[in-house]
Amino acid sequence: MENTAKSIRPFIGAQNFETSRSFYRDLGFEEVVLSHNMSLFKTDGLGFYLQDAYVKDWIDNTMVFLEVADVDAYWDKLVTLNLPEKYQGVRLTPIRRESWGSECFVHDPSGVLWHFGAFNK
Repeated sequence: MENTAKSIRPFIGAQNFETSRSFYRDLGFEEVVLSHNMSLFKTDGLGFYLQDAYVKDWIDNTMVFLEVADVDAYWDKLVTLNLPEKYQGVRLTPIRRESWGSECFVHDPSGVLWHFGAFNK
């Protein structure tokens, strides 16, 4: 089967939709409101859907990996945003160097775990 995919957009939930919307805008994503309970957040042609839906087991097991050009620069930007001070439950985990590359981590206000990483060249 030939794959002619153009994008992939995961759906993630939010315990508090308005708080999560604000968090992702602060993180640098552009929001496109689709309805009263769903928005598309995008950056550089990539995106994900945020929905006003919360199932604890689902959220606690949701992880998203976003490849970035420079993990060190991205981490420095994350730190300056003061997200843990602005949003309850947000946690940042510093850069981890692995054999395949490097990544840092952010738990969003609902508990979704984001990996921001770069692969070795």
